[in-house]
Amino acid sequence: MYLDEAILDDTARIDSGNAAALLPHVASAALQVRQSVILAEEAGVARLGADGRPRAVLVAGVGGSSLAAGVLAAVAGPASPVPVIGHHAHGLPGWVGVSDVVLAVSASGTSAETCSVVEEADRRGARIGVVAPPDTPLAHLAALAGAPFVPLVGQRPARAMLWSLAVPLLVAVRELGIVRLGADAVEAAAARLEEVATRCRSSSESFVNPAKTLALELAGSLPLVWGTSAVTSVAAEHAAAQLATSAKYPAIVGALPHPGHHQVALFDGPFGAGLTAGGTGARDDLEDFFRDRIEDEEESIRLRLILLRDPGAERSEVGRQAEAAIAVAAERGVGVTELRAEGAGPLERLASLIGLFDFTAVYAALALGIDPTQAPTVRDLGR
Repeated sequence: MYLDEAILDDTARIDSGNAAALLPHVASAALQVRQSVILAEEAGVARLGADGRPRAVLVAGVGGSSLAAGVLAAVAGPASPVPVIGHHAHGLPGWVGVSDVVLAVSASGTSAETCSVVEEADRRGARIGVVAPPDTPLAHLAALAGAPFVPLVGQRPARAMLWSLAVPLLVAVRELGIVRLGADAVEAAAARLEEVATRCRSSSESFVNPAKTLALELAGSLPLVWGTSAVTSVAAEHAAAQLATSAKYPAIVGALPHPGHHQVALFDGPFGAGLTAGGTGARDDLEDFFRDRIEDEEESIRLRLILLRDPGAERSEVGRQAEAAIAVAAERGVGVTELRAEGAGPLERLASLIGLFDFTAVYAALALGIDPTQAPTVRDLGR
């Protein structure tokens, strides 16, 4: 596998190459958070709460837009008084009706699946909120339904718009009485994203840049990304999505306790201990990081466990499972990268990991010789 580590410490090459068109959008995450709160309030999402708390909240979105539902569910958490359910298909489940709220998000505003959801929700009399670009089919449907419409502003690629899509949903459920989301929690998330952007900027060298370091650890491996809480499980899903869209690189998403219970069997398979007879034992991570990869051109791809921890939010039994997974991985010669969510509230902790992986995916693309701005071939599926 071709790997150009030198480019990650060549600021001039990064800032004059393809990444220069994407990194500023990735670094705009904090701005998106602050701006989206204002846009949602100006759009009148408070109207959704006029009839009280709903029976359930269904969040419709496909592709990158679907991750907004995960953000909302993670922030609401298991203590949410009503179910928060993601929906990624045409139409609506049969149970959705006048007692429910349907929130539709689309980075393009043209998704056939999401448009069909809004049309059906309007026919059934559900309360509706829409987040999409103006002057699009979805914006038109919101107007026909008389639904609060939060416009997406700025010209950003869909993979760099998560906060513009998700934050209006958070404001909406706050008005519905489902989550408590004070201005301090929102600002803490924005400040955390600013901190990540500073630490991961292109001029920061690999040995002090967490995104560049992580990109080099991932390159040449098959990442198995596990979350250990609602927050870190969403971050794991986002990490795999960003690696796919920006670096065109595969990753397996999992979590503890499920589906980690059966994915742990991968450690004994052809990408783990089964790669060499009897296994090779754990590698020294520092030696592995600085080894001469030119000499390893024929080396087979191995699993690497990316364990996303959530101190203070993990259940004690899940924490014990995480420690056991680290030990089992070491016994099988599977490398482990352990990352911890940082911050007080769930939104800030989520931001700390999502921000990191947004930059990591771009740097992984550069190291692998991939154009991170290349549009995903999802258009071939008819979107």
